[in-house]
Amino acid sequence: MNIGIVCYPTFGGSGVVATELAKGLAQRDHNVHILSYARPARLDTFRTNISYHEVNLNTYPLFEFPPYDLALANQMVSLIEYEDIDVLHVHYAVPHATSAFLAKQIMGEKAAHVPIITTLHGTDITIVGSDPSFKEVVDFSINQSDGVTAVSEYLKKETYDRFDIRKDIKVIPNFIDLDRFKKSDKLHFKKAICPNDEKVVVHVSNFREVKRVPEVVSVFAKILENDIQAKLLLVGDGPDRQKAERRCRDLGICSEVRFLGKQENVEEILSIADLFLIPSGSETFGLAALEAMSCSVPVISSNIGGLPEVNIHGETGYLCDLDDVECMAEYGVKILGDENLHQELAQNARKRAEKFEMSGIITRYEQYYQVVREQLMERSGA
Repeated sequence: MNIGIVCYPTFGGSGVVATELAKGLAQRDHNVHILSYARPARLDTFRTNISYHEVNLNTYPLFEFPPYDLALANQMVSLIEYEDIDVLHVHYAVPHATSAFLAKQIMGEKAAHVPIITTLHGTDITIVGSDPSFKEVVDFSINQSDGVTAVSEYLKKETYDRFDIRKDIKVIPNFIDLDRFKKSDKLHFKKAICPNDEKVVVHVSNFREVKRVPEVVSVFAKILENDIQAKLLLVGDGPDRQKAERRCRDLGICSEVRFLGKQENVEEILSIADLFLIPSGSETFGLAALEAMSCSVPVISSNIGGLPEVNIHGETGYLCDLDDVECMAEYGVKILGDENLHQELAQNARKRAEKFEMSGIITRYEQYYQVVREQLMERSGA
């Protein structure tokens, strides 16, 4: 098939999943065309059957903010017309699904055979989509899609609760590359960071307020208070970095905390981790937790959103109520202080991650593409 994939290029979950899906589909001999306003972070090597199309925005004095959605729709028209696209798969409802509908309207009968499949990832529903100024547009765009998927049962339910959706939503979870995300021997790296054989606690995010990065620091400080020798590695960057740095200074633990910034090969850091903290205020899936689990790292997370569908309490780690720093610290001490428990949770975490293996999930997308295409053809009488 010739598949168009539209995504944001950022380090966030939707862009990562869309790009990894594109790479997986290309390995199965599909021709994939990626549309975005910049090259996606995970599209880091040349592949013969992946084409990247940058959506260019020209600036005019008339526009304070250039109309990206219109430029994107125009690029979609070109893609459908000249690349013989079989499926247009858009990740994130706003504005991608809206632009896809506009593109099909522009092309009329020429695009009647091309299904629009919209994958909902989270903030397009829980934050952006809930803005009253977008609600009707989100309603319309999802309902006009030929197929709709969500990355978790939680997000499916949230979408139905928040919007007037008449389409069936199929849950296809995020996935993991088990060959890339696996525990590897990085003893030299760990020795450099932990010369006294300290435990390693890791957090990975975009440092937005919803990720609760200062709370990660507070949890870590309480772990240290219980005579656990450890280092905290904070991977990523964003608006709350300064707050997290200030929290380190206030608690007097800066010597035990390392801010590593954005990292491409996060699996190398996870390979030396003993514990992963993700106290987020909102997670519709929890891809960062899954990546840690795939590297055999026990996870302590908040008990919200899609996280309980990934991190199983008492099996792969533990769940705590939102902002319950004491709970997370207690479980952290429990895991880091008991080697047998740690080994059991680590093994279970990897086994759980195997249920989200990349190949199986990509097959589910391929099958869904085919089902939606056949349904569209039946409706159009083709």
